Amino acid sequence: MTSPQKPSLGDIGLIGLAVMGQNLVLNMNDHGYTVVVYNRTTEKVDQFLAKEAKGTKILGAHSIKELVAQLKRPRRVMMLVKAGQPVDDFIEQLLPHLEKGDIIIDGGNSLFEDTTRRQRYLESKGLLFVGTGVSGGEEGARHGPSMMPGGSPAAWPHVKEIFQAICAKVEGDVPCCDWVGEEGAGHYVKMVHNGIEYGDMQLIGEAFHLLKSGLGLSEKEMHTIFSTWNEGVLDSYLIEITRDILAVEEDGAPLVAKILDAAGQKGTGKWTVTNSLDLGMPTTLIAEAVFARCVSSIKEERVAASKKLKGPKALIRKAKNVNKRQLLIKEIRDALYASKIISYAQGYMLLCAAGRQYGWNLNLGGIALMWRGGCIIRSRFLEKIKEAFDKNPKLTNLLLDDYFRKEIDRSQKGWRHVISLAAKHGIPVPAFSTALSFYDSYRTASLPANLLQAQRDYFGAHTYERVDKPRGEFFHTNWTGKGGTTSSTSYSA
Repeated sequence: MTSPQKPSLGDIGLIGLAVMGQNLVLNMNDHGYTVVVYNRTTEKVDQFLAKEAKGTKILGAHSIKELVAQLKRPRRVMMLVKAGQPVDDFIEQLLPHLEKGDIIIDGGNSLFEDTTRRQRYLESKGLLFVGTGVSGGEEGARHGPSMMPGGSPAAWPHVKEIFQAICAKVEGDVPCCDWVGEEGAGHYVKMVHNGIEYGDMQLIGEAFHLLKSGLGLSEKEMHTIFSTWNEGVLDSYLIEITRDILAVEEDGAPLVAKILDAAGQKGTGKWTVTNSLDLGMPTTLIAEAVFARCVSSIKEERVAASKKLKGPKALIRKAKNVNKRQLLIKEIRDALYASKIISYAQGYMLLCAAGRQYGWNLNLGGIALMWRGGCIIRSRFLEKIKEAFDKNPKLTNLLLDDYFRKEIDRSQKGWRHVISLAAKHGIPVPAFSTALSFYDSYRTASLPANLLQAQRDYFGAHTYERVDKPRGEFFHTNWTGKGGTTSSTSYSA
C-alpha cells in the first residue's frame, strides 16, 4: 500500500512536538487538514514523521523559514510551547518570514496579560495574533479538546473552521469552541477554567479523605461510591477518573495508597487567585485549593508535626448501622455538590469582573458550553450553568438562579453536618469549609465590616460610610479626642 501523496502547501503550521502538539497535529490530519510541523530539536520532526505520522499528509520542516514557505496564505502558525519567554522567542523567529495578514496562534497556557501585549505588538507590525486556551490533556488534543480562542478579531474567520472541526462536540454536534473576545480573553477564560479545575480536584480529594479517614472505607468501596456518583448530578470527567483510579491495584494493593501525598502545580491556579485579588473578587475556594497544594508539599514538616501536635482521632469507627453509613455518604456527596456550586459561582463572578475591567463582552453561557465537552472540568453540571445564563444573561451570581438556589437548599443540611463532623474529628476540609463560609457571608445582609472600618478610621483616618447617609459620602471621627480632623486622602473599598 502506497503512502498518501504529500500536498505542496499546508493549511496550518505547528511548532512544538511534545505530546499535546503531536496529538493536536494528528487530530487536524484526521479532519482533512494538512499540517506542517517544526520542533526546535529537529530530530523530533523526523521521528514523528517516521512513526506517529507515518502514512499521513503531515509535512515536516527543519527551520522556521522552511515551515513558513510550505504554508498557504494567509499563513497560520500555531505554537504549543512552554509559556513565557519561549513564546516571545518563537514570535521573533517567525517575524522575518511572515507578511501582513498572517496569523500567529499561541495554544499554550500563557498568562492573559502576555497575550494582550503580544497582540498589540504583532498588530503594530501588520500581523494578527490569537491566544487560545486548549484543555483536555493528551486525550482531548487527540480526539477533541475544548478551545477558548481570543485575540485579533480579524483572525477568527481564518481559524474558526479548523478549530471547530477538531474540538469536542456536545449534543446536537455543537462545537466546544467559539470566539471569546479580544486581547487576552481566551487565555483568561482558560486561566479561570484551570482555577476551577484546582477547586474541583481539591473538593474531590476532601470527599475521598472523609470517606477513607472518616468512615474507614476501602478504595474498593470508594470505587463503587464514585461510580454511583458519576451517574447523578456529579457526572463529570474528574469524578469518572477518580472512580477509575480507585480500582487500580499494584501487587494486590491500591496504587493510590502508594502515591506520595505531595501535590504539584504549574501556576495557573495561582494566577487565578492573584488576578481575583487584583479585581477584588472573593475566589476563596480556588485560593484554598492552591494553598492546600502548598501545605501538601511540605510533607516532611507535616510528618514531624504529626508526632507532636495533638487533636482528635480522625478515624471514626466504621458505622455498623448500614443506613447511618449510607446517610453519611449521601451527606458527603451533598457537601461536594454544594461546594462545587460555590466554586463555579465564584469563578463566574471573576469572569464578570474581568469583562468589566478589561472591556470584554464575555458570553458566559457560551463559556459553559465550551467547557461542556473536551476539557478537564467537563460535566453534566455545566448544562445548568448555560441554561441559567440563557434564561437571564444579566444574572449577577449563579446562586441567585432558581435551579442552583434550590440545589443549595436541598444540600445544605448535609453540607453543614459533614463540615461539623470533620471539625469534630480533626479531618481538614478547607475547600468545603470556605465554600460554606462564603455562602453564609454572601447571604448575610450585615457583616462585621462596620467594626473593621471603624478600626481603620481610628488608626489611619481612612474614613467610613454610614448606613443613615447615601453611599459615596465618607466620614471621619476623632475617636480619642486627641487627634485632628484631617482624614486620609485616599479611600479603597
